[in-house]
Amino acid sequence: MTLLAGHTDQVIAALAAQATAAGAQRRDGIEACIRYLTNNAEYLRYDQALEAGWPIATGVIEGACRHLIADRFDLAGARWGLVGAEAVLKLRALVANGHLEEYWSYHLARQHERVHQTGYQDGYALTA
Repeated sequence: MTLLAGHTDQVIAALAAQATAAGAQRRDGIEACIRYLTNNAEYLRYDQALEAGWPIATGVIEGACRHLIADRFDLAGARWGLVGAEAVLKLRALVANGHLEEYWSYHLARQHERVHQTGYQDGYALTA
């Protein structure tokens, strides 16, 4: 609740106190959390986001990632290279957003221009 109220510094202080009390065996995990909060404090202004009516929805983000990424790439035996994976992700995002038709028309027009127009536009001179 303290983090949602925008008091990241208080959370860090409480975690630091717990790390001291926990001893060496559990300190690594707590220190990792403290580092994360310290490094990302400027992005953890949940109080401002809530006041503005913005959703704080890591679940929504994780669901979108699962929908766009894991459902397609997390297949047994699948092997993905960076170029192929990026192309599939872009196409899945276009389908999910309902923009595939518009993009495909644009893509075909650019492909036609690259293949046909630029190759022949100034390549021939009229001789009469």
